[in-house]
Amino acid sequence: MSGGGNGSAAVPTHIVMFPWLAFGHISPFAQLTRRLIVGSSDGVFRVTFLTAAGNVTRVEAMLAEAAGTVKVAPLDLPSVPGLPAAAASTAELSADGAELLKVALDGTRPQVAALLAELRPDAVIFDFAVPWVCDVAVPLGIKPLYFNVYSAATLALVAVPARCPGGRCPSAHDLMAAPAGFPSDSPLVTLPAYQAADLTYAYESFYSMPSVYHRFIPCFEGCAAAVMKTCAEMEGPYIDYFSAQIGKPVLLAGPVVPEPPQGELEERWSSWLSSFPENAVVFASFGSETFLPAASATELLLGLEATNRPFLVVLNFPKGADAEAELAARVPPGLEERVKGRGVLHTGWVQQQRILQHPSVGCYVNHSGFSSVVEGIAAGCRLVLLPMKTDQYINAAVFARELHVGVEVVRRGEDGWFGRDAVSDAVAAAMAAGGDGEGRKWREFLLDDAVQKGYATEFVRKLKDLVKVA
Repeated sequence: MSGGGNGSAAVPTHIVMFPWLAFGHISPFAQLTRRLIVGSSDGVFRVTFLTAAGNVTRVEAMLAEAAGTVKVAPLDLPSVPGLPAAAASTAELSADGAELLKVALDGTRPQVAALLAELRPDAVIFDFAVPWVCDVAVPLGIKPLYFNVYSAATLALVAVPARCPGGRCPSAHDLMAAPAGFPSDSPLVTLPAYQAADLTYAYESFYSMPSVYHRFIPCFEGCAAAVMKTCAEMEGPYIDYFSAQIGKPVLLAGPVVPEPPQGELEERWSSWLSSFPENAVVFASFGSETFLPAASATELLLGLEATNRPFLVVLNFPKGADAEAELAARVPPGLEERVKGRGVLHTGWVQQQRILQHPSVGCYVNHSGFSSVVEGIAAGCRLVLLPMKTDQYINAAVFARELHVGVEVVRRGEDGWFGRDAVSDAVAAAMAAGGDGEGRKWREFLLDDAVQKGYATEFVRKLKDLVKVA
């Protein structure tokens, strides 16, 4: 092997990173790569990062600071009927297209096998979509390590063996209750019907492929260990439950806090935000791959109008959609005139970190993606949590009801409907005295340099020890 597992500076330990082709997965793998490099002060790691050829330029930019120790290797996706020829990530695809992308990624197995046989790395850190990496890596003496980009609570609730006793997949009704042995004091012990119904996706097969759940399980069975971007302080009971369920070691990389943003905030946003008092503005954004249905977006906008606060809303739509037409379908008649000067709607990319850090932004309405919530906490914003799917529902419960960070928008249990009053009430609660809950405590924790360095150092130590074991 390139590193021989000895961790010496002269012969660096070689790690291959292989994420699923969604930037919500690629980004955490890139963050983990940077943590490896930074946490290893003696320069004992080098990384080869595998992704579809169409993503290489963007991934190289994400890893520019580690260019000397990281190489991005392209994979050529095979042609799949129904999948656009240029598709390289889920950002370019419908939900059905994302399922076809899994078919294409499975088709790269011969390429990946040849690369691993040529490179002979010490370990390959892989994602849920490619459990077959274990079958390729182990005969070559390469340690396969599964990396979980979700919260530990999500994995513990959805993907453990106890979820399918006797091999029987759960129904929507079954999913309203937690699996056997799940932490009994968790707010996730029972789920409302609409959330349970949404989780059934994880057990469904598309195009005769394994379901998400049936990709997770062989990952756990075949890996030497699991890696998680979380910590015991935030998710200890879920980490312990998951580890006991799979019977494998769990290496904690610590909660990954986004690096400080580069450059200055664009003048148009800086000027507009600066026209309002400190902590006055509500910023609402739902990431690049969470799309609000028209009726939900309309209620959100009317709810923000009702707060009588200035607000900036970012709404995005699937690639190929007519963004102007989609936005028009969501904006209530007369809204733009009524909120002129204090309400702005935008579609497309924005400098989210810079906006969150602006002194005038006091509240962040978001979809409860784990990274987004951490970003909001780190920026010192009050949080309103409006999850729209799967792991987001779980994250919202953990942050709001266990860690006491953020206010959840109240929804109807049977179908998840929320109205404008629920939005305005949640913003009011978040912005009221004491509405930050324990946000300050968690912000100090996340931004504590000693905590971050401690997790990075311990992760690197445990990874090196694991690689050394024959």
